[in-house]
Amino acid sequence: MNMILKTLLLFLILISVTAPAVAQDETSKVSLEGLQLVDKDRRGEIYADPDVDWSVYTQIMLDPATVAFRRNWQRDQNRSRPFKVKAKDMEEIKASMAEIFDDVFTKELSDNGGYTITDQTGEDVMRIKPAIVDLDVYAPDTQNSTGRDLQFTESAGKMTLKLEIYDSVTGDLIATASDRKEAPRRGYYQWTTSVSNRSEARLMLVRWAKDLVKRLDEARGT
Repeated sequence: MNMILKTLLLFLILISVTAPAVAQDETSKVSLEGLQLVDKDRRGEIYADPDVDWSVYTQIMLDPATVAFRRNWQRDQNRSRPFKVKAKDMEEIKASMAEIFDDVFTKELSDNGGYTITDQTGEDVMRIKPAIVDLDVYAPDTQNSTGRDLQFTESAGKMTLKLEIYDSVTGDLIATASDRKEAPRRGYYQWTTSVSNRSEARLMLVRWAKDLVKRLDEARGT
């Protein structure tokens, strides 16, 4: 094989390898819904409609948060101790997370964001649909016939928050956001209980709520 042919083949291989990566990078600047990329890092991303006037929104309709565990979370928790986590335990944890979310975000958006929380649509109302996914509680505090075990962890767990923001009247999707967080690693092991798990979850949600208020203020130019 002569040198020219070798060079041509190498060029074709490089094109086939790099072209999909370039195309993927370009398409990632626009979401499947047609929203434009605002910010992206290893933990998540934000997309928004560049033509939206965010200053018109003074009220928020906050939907109840849906909660979903990491895939195979129950199976993994029960691997060393069968029936440690039952379906009832999972439903209680999900209900608790949804309750904490509503409390934290309602307070931050109204008290610190200056928004009125409403259950009615309107031209000045944005609708936020939240979803907590990939919830991974490292040491759930559950009880069965053998009683409770003392559990020690370095971190309470991790989860991902996804938000979809709509115009409440038209139903147009105007922004989406996704972010992953893990509770801080203390560098030492500590007794983990349902109280400590809820406390860590609240702290993570407070950080998310404050960040949402900050982002909305930036979008409104305030």
